[in-house]
Amino acid sequence: MKFRISRSALVEAVSQVSKAVSQKTTVPILTGIKASVDEAGLWLTGSNSDLTIQVCIPIQKDDKELVNVEIMGSVVLPGRIFSDIVRKLPGDYVDWTVDERWKTTLRSEQAQFELKGLDPEEYPRLPQLREDQMFTLPADLLKSMIRQTGFAVSTSEARGVLTGILLQLKDGKLTFVATDSHRLSRRQTEVEAPETLSVENVVIPGKSLSELGKILADQTEWVDVIISENQVMIRANHLLFFSRLLEGTYPDTNRVIPQGGKTEMVISTKELLQSVDRAALISRDGQDNVIKWRVKAEGTIQVHSASQDVGSVLEEVSAKVTGEELSISFNAQFMLDALRAVDTDKIQILLTGTMTPFVIQPADRDDALHLIVPIRTR
Repeated sequence: MKFRISRSALVEAVSQVSKAVSQKTTVPILTGIKASVDEAGLWLTGSNSDLTIQVCIPIQKDDKELVNVEIMGSVVLPGRIFSDIVRKLPGDYVDWTVDERWKTTLRSEQAQFELKGLDPEEYPRLPQLREDQMFTLPADLLKSMIRQTGFAVSTSEARGVLTGILLQLKDGKLTFVATDSHRLSRRQTEVEAPETLSVENVVIPGKSLSELGKILADQTEWVDVIISENQVMIRANHLLFFSRLLEGTYPDTNRVIPQGGKTEMVISTKELLQSVDRAALISRDGQDNVIKWRVKAEGTIQVHSASQDVGSVLEEVSAKVTGEELSISFNAQFMLDALRAVDTDKIQILLTGTMTPFVIQPADRDDALHLIVPIRTR
């Protein structure tokens, strides 16, 4: 195995596959990164058995040669040290050779490293998924859906299936749902899919999708999503991303989402976000980070928070209010997360009572919503 490669392209690819490499595993070879070079370019693979990421550095990109191959082959290198070395090499190109005993030499300008490699035949093979359950959407839309729901997953492993994001597909409409039972976020969109394709209880670990969102940061083209019985694969340009699915049945969240409300507010997203952010300066040291709203019919929301040890804050935000006056208390961080996920200038908030969940959604469309369960206060 012998080739030369652009160091900047190698650094970026190694940083992506490293997200799937675990230092704690019962399968020692999975602490490594598999490298294979062929006529298409260099393929790097990282896996921790739950998550697998494969990235290809093509021979050429934008008329620039990235990989010059002399001898094709494969090797597995220790993930952490290999990643550190690549980042700190001095030159623009890396000369990479591997002998028949997997000894690997990395040379860049005046620096030369020798690493003990492992037999690539011992590295697990990538899952082969049938493509009969596949749909397609733009990478930036998928990234946006992850960002607008992923924060609401449960962080408690005891909640099992709630640590993931529910994926549903029916009649060409894709739905993502995340909840930790105290809040819920849902995002929907139309996708390219066969008319007959229906997906119901597919739950992808929130941590996996968070990593996918980071990897898709610079991608703008369309991506394929392929679902099997216990795996999901996302295929993008020069990228394969596999994640296991979580076991268990995701709860029916539709029944907790109120239809309509006694009180409706339309308000500037930015103004409300800034107001809640200020109130949270006082409330954040408290046990539940509670702030209180008093919604007034004349078109204002009184935002109040108090802490016995710190002090209090009270301010008013103007809003278009229809319906009954009421007061409601909730976790400030939950509200901040929801407001930061909204990508419209104005939001609509529907309240049905002091102790019933309330809905936050864009004022001009119905493809996204966030739900928060109020907190009982004395």
